[in-house]
Amino acid sequence: MERYREVGLLDDAALASTIARTRHRERGLSRRAIEQELRRKGFEHPEIEGALAQIDGDDEADAARELAAVRWRRLAGHDDQTRVRRVVAMLGRKGYAPSLAFEVVRELQHADNVGDSD
Repeated sequence: MERYREVGLLDDAALASTIARTRHRERGLSRRAIEQELRRKGFEHPEIEGALAQIDGDDEADAARELAAVRWRRLAGHDDQTRVRRVVAMLGRKGYAPSLAFEVVRELQHADNVGDSD
């Protein structure tokens, strides 16, 4: 094992970074959800912190907005209360904080209301 580490075939930090990057970009998971996954996989605290450092608050908020907008459009035939509940729940399952989820939904509702008044 030591030899594998020496030649770079076993690099926990690089693997944790790759997992974090792909989970965030491809699945839209939040930092919190990624952290939990890395812990379950047995990564140590320094590797987890290093992997999560590449995702900042703006990246997380942007991902939440993209996910929410897609889901919001899909639910266009439903009443606002149903849309809000389902979008917030989806973001919650992805690990986003309720405050961010509700903020994003308020932005979507506002955009709909502005669009209706034009």
